[in-house]
Amino acid sequence: METIAGLDPEALNRARISRDPRFDGKFFIAVTSTGIYCRPICPSRWAKRVHVRFFGSTAAAEAAGFRPCLRCRPEAAPGTPAWLGTAAVVRRALRMIDAGALDEDSVEALAARLGIGSRHLVRLFRRHVGASPIAVAQTRRLHFAVCLLEATSLPITQIAMAAGFGSSRRFNDAFRATYRRAPRELRKAGRRAAAAAASDQVILRLAYRPPYDWEHMREFLAARAIGGLERVDGGGYARTLACPGGRALLTVRALPGEHGLELRVAGAPAAALLQLSSAARRVFDLAGDPARIGAELAADELIGPLVAQRPGLRIPGAWDAFECAVRAILGQQVSLAAGRTLVERLVARTGEEIRDGIAGLTRLFPTPAALARANLEGLGITGTRIAALRSLSRAVLEGRVDFAAAPAQVTAALTALPGVGPWTAQYVALRALGEPDALPYGDWVLRRMAAAADRAPLTAQQLEQRSQAWRPWRSYATVHLWQAAGQLARRRPSGARRAAAARAASAAAHA
Repeated sequence: METIAGLDPEALNRARISRDPRFDGKFFIAVTSTGIYCRPICPSRWAKRVHVRFFGSTAAAEAAGFRPCLRCRPEAAPGTPAWLGTAAVVRRALRMIDAGALDEDSVEALAARLGIGSRHLVRLFRRHVGASPIAVAQTRRLHFAVCLLEATSLPITQIAMAAGFGSSRRFNDAFRATYRRAPRELRKAGRRAAAAAASDQVILRLAYRPPYDWEHMREFLAARAIGGLERVDGGGYARTLACPGGRALLTVRALPGEHGLELRVAGAPAAALLQLSSAARRVFDLAGDPARIGAELAADELIGPLVAQRPGLRIPGAWDAFECAVRAILGQQVSLAAGRTLVERLVARTGEEIRDGIAGLTRLFPTPAALARANLEGLGITGTRIAALRSLSRAVLEGRVDFAAAPAQVTAALTALPGVGPWTAQYVALRALGEPDALPYGDWVLRRMAAAADRAPLTAQQLEQRSQAWRPWRSYATVHLWQAAGQLARRRPSGARRAAAARAASAAAHA
């Protein structure tokens, strides 16, 4: 790889010497004289340039025979944005691996899902990532195991299972090969682990690159929180979530004075922890690079000033793509509050009850099977919307809608369903699929905000043309426009807000 994160070797070396935290996670520094690789912020003395090599990922450094530094902890670095500097097929493969695609399936199965041969996939990974898909998956599992070793008192056997290893022996062998020591030698039995064990919780720190607008993220999720399923308060965001082998209660909060969020997981089987951690990173968009995204959007006369005002805005994700699609269908043509009420009624009737729920979190979101057979009459949902929900549920059960497919395939499959339009499909891509370039171009708010002050809202086609200057970050431009529209609405008198909401609801019918 001749360049990493757009930097040539000499620029990388200058960034290494600067120890600028904005480069943390974008590249890694390996020292040939010690056999160790570090983060750019490592406090260790600088090595001589002749002994230094640069890698774009931890997997590439480990594949080259270097072991992680035990001082700066490369596994604690913010996630490398999967869409930077890689081919489209590799971007999708990295996301699928991060979601657990290789925890049980083979590289051949992953390649088949991507529509290419396994040998070609390996070649692409060598060229763009510097390591094979298996090496990337193993590095992900090992780094998660290190987090569990240090932050919990889980038995090492359970940690091996949680990290996706089939046996303790495989885990120990892989750990020794990477860290040159046994897992138990790395374990630290500190107060945090003892507290987690006492409360039956796993507590993990999830890093991000600053700035991060936690207040916007919290407000966005609070406005859409579903009673019985989610709660947002001074303690952060909490919700129930079904997971393989059981269910979990998750709580996420900002860590004061740190560039990270705290994830608490209670009640989940150990084997589900890695998947839940990966989902949390996607939902809170922790792999985003605000400096790069902001720099590329800054030149746009509309989006640039918004980025300057709120440089830390991230994409508020959704925990489950099916849930996101259902909520989007129910939210069309009605106000935000009315849509939330419909979803709450749906969850109360069809969601599995949790008898030992905590602080009002007593329901799980209904599964496609439960929704397909449920009686939805009397909930205030129109017949058209009920038909759309059943059609969506059956399509998911029959495999006609596969949320693990490429975003373009998912949106095409969704729009083929009755009652599901392009707005819903693009909204799912933006919030649930982690697509940085999605654009719900039928959205009335976006069309109004993208128009000049004295002009009528743009048409969907005009908005799509206008948005070409925002690529490949149209999802971020969308979030900025939504945020700006919300600020304008809060400044208007109540009568004007009602009139604007009525116009938005009317326009959404045609979106």
